[in-house]
Amino acid sequence: MILACKDISKSYGTDVILEKISFNLEEKEKAAIVGVNGAGKTTLFKIITDTISYDGGQLYIPKGTTIGYLEQNIDIRSEKTIHEEMLSVFESVFKTEEKLREMELEMPNVPQKEYNSFMEQYSRLQHEFEESDGYSYQSRINGVLKGLGFTEEEYSQKVCTLSGGQKTRVFLGKLLLMKPDLLLLDEPTNHLDIESIQWLEDFLKGYTGSVLIISHDRYFLDKTVTKIIEIENRCSTVYNGNYSFFISQKEVIRAAQLKQYADQQKEIKHQEEVIKTLRQFNREKSIKRAESREKALNKMEKIEKPENLPEKMHFRLTPRIQSGNDVLSVDSLSMAFDNNKLFSNVTFEIKRGEKVAIIGPNGIGKSTLFKIILGELAPKSGKTTLGVNVYPGYYDQEHHELDDRNTIFDEIHNAYPNMTNGEIRSVLAAFVFTNDDVFKTIGTLSGGEKGRVSLAKIMLSKSNFLILDEPTNHLDMYSKEILENAINSYEGTVLYISHDRYFIDKTAERVIELSKDGVTQYLGNYSYYMEKKAERERLAAANAADMPALQSVKATAVSDSKADWLMQKEEQAKARKKANEIKKVEDEIEKTEARIAELDELLFTPEVNADTEKLKTLFDEKTVLETKLEDLYEKWEEIQ
Repeated sequence: MILACKDISKSYGTDVILEKISFNLEEKEKAAIVGVNGAGKTTLFKIITDTISYDGGQLYIPKGTTIGYLEQNIDIRSEKTIHEEMLSVFESVFKTEEKLREMELEMPNVPQKEYNSFMEQYSRLQHEFEESDGYSYQSRINGVLKGLGFTEEEYSQKVCTLSGGQKTRVFLGKLLLMKPDLLLLDEPTNHLDIESIQWLEDFLKGYTGSVLIISHDRYFLDKTVTKIIEIENRCSTVYNGNYSFFISQKEVIRAAQLKQYADQQKEIKHQEEVIKTLRQFNREKSIKRAESREKALNKMEKIEKPENLPEKMHFRLTPRIQSGNDVLSVDSLSMAFDNNKLFSNVTFEIKRGEKVAIIGPNGIGKSTLFKIILGELAPKSGKTTLGVNVYPGYYDQEHHELDDRNTIFDEIHNAYPNMTNGEIRSVLAAFVFTNDDVFKTIGTLSGGEKGRVSLAKIMLSKSNFLILDEPTNHLDMYSKEILENAINSYEGTVLYISHDRYFIDKTAERVIELSKDGVTQYLGNYSYYMEKKAERERLAAANAADMPALQSVKATAVSDSKADWLMQKEEQAKARKKANEIKKVEDEIEKTEARIAELDELLFTPEVNADTEKLKTLFDEKTVLETKLEDLYEKWEEIQ
């Protein structure tokens, strides 16, 4: 075990941040801490790293454990270059190497009687050098820097001149090269493009230490962790699985908890009525029985009512003005700054009602493309044309257009004074601001809440073409889900840049991949894009490999009758084998489907719902069977 927390608590004055935080992290285990913004996730990281103290509970970390901590906002003022900063990780390796070189020069002059001990020391240092990756540190540095999106031209840039996002990537690179026993990563994907996030996923899968991650990137968590620790209402709950498992399991457990609570409330009410009736009889025996029941009722361990899950958006949002069918035309666009070419030959069209995602590596010019579309920058060549009655609305993730002094209600009312109070409340309810929430001041809101207010303002304006640049950055999962629902229910047109693959999967109908030489379009969401991209790469590789083989087969084809007869017999044998395999898989599919249907019925029976342990066991079995069924379907399609 590398880390154990038991009933950790933390308060600031009367404000309780954490109350009952308990979980374990094993060696080599990868886990995530999730929860809404403000739940106390970063506070917990600071407790683990001994940056701040905790008020109660127990924290266990084995002596000698090395910890690496990536914070969200890193400010490195180093005068070193990016490459020099990476090299500093291997300072002890350099010293060992220097000592080895010195000893090699001394070797010829070592007296005979000291030679054996001298060589033993040399051999020991040589072993240390090898164990510390002395021969491969340079390739490791290159691998990490390229994986995190740095080009070789950037290696010589001074760290102090970099942007905040670049500094965070440099610090992350150093941590990965240090290989601490326990790696704490707070939002590691925030400043990475999709390619770099995929590289980080692969790196962490093969990482030999333990990893604890805070992230709102749901796709990333699905790929990297095997345990989810949720912080909700200051307490923790552990789910052994990835993010998708956590979501499905949470719903099942929440339903079971609600039923247990409702059943107990029903029993309490029944007992209170019986006690009341017994007292009304006003006899000695009935009063004693009433008192006995009352004592039992007071001793009963009360089940806390589970928090209601957040409301979701429940109606469609229609722009005030409908645009023409042709919303945007981008024709042969190219852009460069001085000698730095960003992109060229960019051509695509956006039609009314489409939800389109633009993806591509950092620095390719995605945000620049948006500025050209909005008329803030002029391209080197080509043009962009907005259609008839098209009114773009730009989503600013910094929310500069909001006044921190206004309440949420006033922010909308001031922008649209002709709207009635009821209309304003209806719109805000769509963005999950209800009751007294509408009177919160903008300055007290979280980033996710401000994002929802900004989106509400844009959707109430004349805008019917939303242009969103990284709209999910710094949003918690709850706010992301609201944004997804808002976009999916919006009847206007949406074009956005995002590195959030889960978000793209949920909202995009088309993906445009931007590169230096133009765009490639995929008619589907992110999963479809990945599937088609992999298919293209496989076909290209297969075509390159099969062409000589195909020519060779044609040149040596056998056409005599004996060869044809043998081939026919072979084909018949293959057909029989295939039929047997199909039958075997179909029987297994039928058996698996029957058991899943049986489990579905069991999961909704009162006896099972009352037994959380039984409910979890049956749900786990169903999850395993559903995965097996997917594999069986894939196998059946493969054989067919």
